[in-house]
Amino acid sequence: MALALAGCSAPAAAPGRDVVDLLQQDWGDVPGVTADGDGLRVTATGLGIVSQDGGDRQANPLLDLAGTHLVVDGDFTLGARFADVTADATWAVYDSPPVVADEFRIEPAGIRLTLDGDDLRIAVLDGAPQQDVTDPRPVLDQQVTVPGPAAEVSVRRSGELLEVASGGETLASAPLGGVFGSGELWFGLSSDEGTFRVASLTAAAPDGASLRTAGPAFEQAEPSPEGLQALAARTRPDLPIGAAVALGPLASDTDYAQQLIGEFGALTPENAMKPQALSPLPGVYTFEEADALLDVAESRGMAVHGHTIAFTEAMPRWMQELPTDSAEDRAASADALLGYVTTVVTHFRGRLASLDVVNEPFDVDQGTDLQQNVWYRTFGPDYPVVVSRAVHDADPDVAQFVNENGADVPGERQDALLDLVRRTNELGGYVDGVGLQAHVYDLGTDAISAEDLATTLDTFGAAGLQVRISENDVTDAEGADAQAEQYATVLTTCLGSPTCVAYTTWGVDDRYDWFVDDDGDLRQGHDLLFDDGHPTPALEALRRALGG
Repeated sequence: MALALAGCSAPAAAPGRDVVDLLQQDWGDVPGVTADGDGLRVTATGLGIVSQDGGDRQANPLLDLAGTHLVVDGDFTLGARFADVTADATWAVYDSPPVVADEFRIEPAGIRLTLDGDDLRIAVLDGAPQQDVTDPRPVLDQQVTVPGPAAEVSVRRSGELLEVASGGETLASAPLGGVFGSGELWFGLSSDEGTFRVASLTAAAPDGASLRTAGPAFEQAEPSPEGLQALAARTRPDLPIGAAVALGPLASDTDYAQQLIGEFGALTPENAMKPQALSPLPGVYTFEEADALLDVAESRGMAVHGHTIAFTEAMPRWMQELPTDSAEDRAASADALLGYVTTVVTHFRGRLASLDVVNEPFDVDQGTDLQQNVWYRTFGPDYPVVVSRAVHDADPDVAQFVNENGADVPGERQDALLDLVRRTNELGGYVDGVGLQAHVYDLGTDAISAEDLATTLDTFGAAGLQVRISENDVTDAEGADAQAEQYATVLTTCLGSPTCVAYTTWGVDDRYDWFVDDDGDLRQGHDLLFDDGHPTPALEALRRALGG
C-alpha cells in the first residue's frame, strides 16, 4: 500500500479533552534518554541483537517500559518537536512492546518516524508475521519532506485513517488506523548515530475519546499464598523457585506479571544482563532495563540470579572483534574485557544473590572442547580463572556459577564441566557451583531421569559444589502429561538434595516463547508452565511436588 501525499493544509484537530505532556512522564529506564532542562536528550546507544554466528545485527532500541504508557479509547493526536539533531532522530509509537528473544526481536504493530535533515521516513508495521523476523518489512514505508527540521511532526488517528503532518501540512495519510487496535500506546526515542533534543512531546484526545496515563503491569501484581515459592517455603524454605524474565511482558501483560510475581520468588534476567545488552559500544553502558528488573525483584522480595558475564553467543560486535594476534593486542584486549567485568559487577554489587560468571563454555555440538571465543583467545584455556577472580574482586559476596547445557546427566560433557570448575578453583578461582540448564527439547533424547539427576547431584556435591537447575523447560510434543511428569521429576529430585540450591524455569508463559526453526520460520514453543495466560498441567505437577 502506498501513502497518499498531499500539499494541502491538514484539517485542524478537534479541541483536546484529554492532553498529556509526555515529557513530564518517567523516562528514567530508557537507555540513551536523559533529562535536558524542560526536554529530553537522546543519544545513540548502538543497542542490537547479534546472531549466534556473529552475523548481522538487528537493532533493538528500547521503549519506555517501566515508566508511563497511554491507554486510549478512540482517536488521538500525538505531536513531537525535535532540536539539535546531529544525525538522525527516531520516534516510535507501538501498540505493544516488542518480543525480544535470544537472537531476534519481533516487531509489534506501530509507526516509526525518523527525521534526517528535512527528510522524514514514515514506516508503519501491522504486527503480521514476517518472512524474516530479523528484517521486518513495513506495510507502509515512505520518505517525505518536512517544512523544516524544527517543525512539529504529528501523528493522528481518526477512525481507520492514520495521518502524518508537519508545519500545518498533511504529509501522508492511509487507512491504517487499525494498527493501534490494542488501545495502548508505547513510546520509544532513539538515534542510530547521533544525538537530538526532544523539545515537546504531547498526546491529545478529541471530544468523544479518552486518553489516560498508565504505569507498568507489575505494579498491580502480588505474591500468591499458594504460589510455587509460597509452597516451597513450607517444604524447603531455603530453595528459591525462579523464572527467566523479560521486562516487556512484565510491564505490559497483566497475566504475565501476576504469573511471575504470584508464583515465583526469584528471577533471572533473560537477556537484559547479557553483554550485548549492557555494553553495546566500547565504554557505553546501558544498565537501565536490567536495573528496572532488579527494582521489581527488590520491591517484591525476590532473589536475582545474574546472567551472564563471559558468553560466546551474546557478545556485542566490539567485544567479538577485540584483537588477539600479538601479545600487545592481547594485553589491550585483556584491559577492555576486565574493565567490562569490573564495571558491570560493581554496578550490580549487593543486588545479586548469584551470577553466571561463565555461560556455555563448551562447543555447541555437545562436545567437551572449549569454545575459542575472545576470552579464550585473550587469556587462554584458563580464562574462567581470570573472570572468576575479577568478579570476586568486584563483589566478593555474589555466589559464582558456571552454567552449561547437556551436562544434566552423567557423561563426558558433565565430566568436562566438573573438571573445568575444579581446575578453575585450584588455580585461584571462586566458583561456588554449576548451573544445569535442564532443557528438554526432545523427550526421546533429552529426558532426565530421577536416578541420573540424583547421581549428578551427588557427584557435584561430593566435589564440594552447589547445583542450580538453571533453565528448565520441557517440550509438550509427547503430550501435556509427559511434559508435567518430566517437570515434576526434575523439581522433586532437586528438593531431595541439599546440593541443589535453586530451581528456575526458562520463561514464564508460552505467549512469549518463540524460536526460528531450521527453515528460518518463526515458531511458537510450548515448553513452559503457562500457555497464553492459562496454567498448564506442568504447573499443577510442580505444585504437587511442593506439597500443594
